[in-house]
Amino acid sequence: MALPEHVTEDALLGGQITLRQHAAGYRVAIDPVLLAASVPAGESDTVLDVGTGVGAAMLCLARRVAGVKITGVEVQRDLVHLAAENIAENGLAGRVDAMVGDLQRPPPRLVPRSFDHVMANPPYFEAGRVRASGKDEKATANIEGSGGLGAWVNYCLSMVRPGGTITMIHRTDRLAELLALLGDKSGDVIIFPLWPHNPFELNDDAEDQAPVAAKRVIVQALAGSRGPLRLSAGLVLHKNNGDNTPAADAILRHVGALIL
Repeated sequence: MALPEHVTEDALLGGQITLRQHAAGYRVAIDPVLLAASVPAGESDTVLDVGTGVGAAMLCLARRVAGVKITGVEVQRDLVHLAAENIAENGLAGRVDAMVGDLQRPPPRLVPRSFDHVMANPPYFEAGRVRASGKDEKATANIEGSGGLGAWVNYCLSMVRPGGTITMIHRTDRLAELLALLGDKSGDVIIFPLWPHNPFELNDDAEDQAPVAAKRVIVQALAGSRGPLRLSAGLVLHKNNGDNTPAADAILRHVGALIL
């Protein structure tokens, strides 16, 4: 069946996942792939994907971990329809599901503290800090709603079982806020920087080279734990020539796990 003109069919994980998404508006990048790779789910575990969009993260996780069961919640109904198509197209019906739901009015059939793991790729920008896109879909994906980042963290904490993991990917300059929101309700926090290039490997023209900054970070915490915070070495995504590093390629193309 031919796709509608406003929908494209793309590939993730080196072609192991096909992904239908809107041609305009928000487009899936590597962040949900890295997020999915970092969730330490086992074959019998349950996972909640908060703000699932068209389902990129949960499809990648389901492809990596056989037997894991994943539920996605998304506020935009048209994206849930695309997520359902993607689930069927990739043969993951029965293990993966997507439903319409708002963080502040969550679906009643989702039981609090019932998931082994919760993952989320929240909007990166605070309302009023950036100009909204003309596309509602893109604005919703990129700009926080009325509850802000706190609504995302509180909902994730409310849905994970004690001892389960919460994993989020976000901008590094929101790290302090994210850690404060996790507060005393979680511990054993791991901060995992995502480096665009190796911060310790300089080019020949190093005198003119700006310091490398990690613009994205993965944060993972155990619900109800009191364990200490740990700063990881993180992952270098690209070589100086722009190609993926072997470590990044193992995740982005070959369904590897990202050990935090």
